[in-house]
Amino acid sequence: MLQHRPFDAPSTQAAGLRQASGWAANRHVVQPAAGWQRHVVLAALLLTGLSASATNYTLWIHGRKGGGAPGNYKDFAYWGPASANGGVNKKAVNWDGRSRIATQASRLRDALDCFCTGPNWCYVAAHSAGNLMIGYVLDLYGGSARYRKTPVPRADGQCANSDGRTQAGWNIKWVGVAAGAAGGSEVADMGSEFPLDHDLKTVTARSLYNHNNTRGAMFYMFAGASGGLLSWLLPGQDDMWVSYHSSGGVAGSSGGSFCNPADWFCDDLTLGKLPTQNGRAKWTNHSVLLRDDGEIYNHGPGNNWAGIVAPLRAHMQLNAR
Repeated sequence: MLQHRPFDAPSTQAAGLRQASGWAANRHVVQPAAGWQRHVVLAALLLTGLSASATNYTLWIHGRKGGGAPGNYKDFAYWGPASANGGVNKKAVNWDGRSRIATQASRLRDALDCFCTGPNWCYVAAHSAGNLMIGYVLDLYGGSARYRKTPVPRADGQCANSDGRTQAGWNIKWVGVAAGAAGGSEVADMGSEFPLDHDLKTVTARSLYNHNNTRGAMFYMFAGASGGLLSWLLPGQDDMWVSYHSSGGVAGSSGGSFCNPADWFCDDLTLGKLPTQNGRAKWTNHSVLLRDDGEIYNHGPGNNWAGIVAPLRAHMQLNAR
């Protein structure tokens, strides 16, 4: 079972980021103790040291076509400038972006093993087909025994075991998703350029794994609606590549037409976990955090943290700490 820590829903308000005060603000003076008291003090210091070694990371899983070098967690070529704040200790989870999900899933498993085991915890951000990737990996592997790792990756993206112990699944706090393609795209239904496009067909994507099995992790969805040249292929509101039925996490074996409240003759994609206006449920633990009522966000990221990726990045900057 995936290790999941209860938490309050992350804020989307543009509040200023607090910086850690450092160890100096939390120093304690330990007075000499005799006998058993010395052992108590020593145990407390050891526990404090173990707690201090825990680190949070933010993993960014890209979508179709890729752009970064697989195994290089510093390569944010797909997203934009690596200097952008994308959450605490951000890491780029790169895969080839062209092959089928099953053949590239090991890239994500390596990253989760490296940074999300032992005392360490992860926030996850995914874009487009990266949504399909994280959902697939959590469902099929999120309950498996994972060796605890030292988060110092080799060139191949793998990390060495830390202590020889295992744990069930990974330590994931929550997942943010922009332009999620876990429900497939009608654009892929029209034809395939890469093997991955077979997985992105609407019926295939929706049957690839159990989308309800997130191992307890919440998926916060960011759905764009700027439309574009391919919108005639896509039902309801879309970002030119995926429709609201996918980017909004709407459950079911097929797509559907979902829109904004101001649109006529089309059922609303509701915010939060609520079913759509016509009663279709969302997948378990999927919540729409941003619905593009202003129709301003395209699919992104345009190698510049753009489109619907922009509010996701701001969300990770504010909440992934």
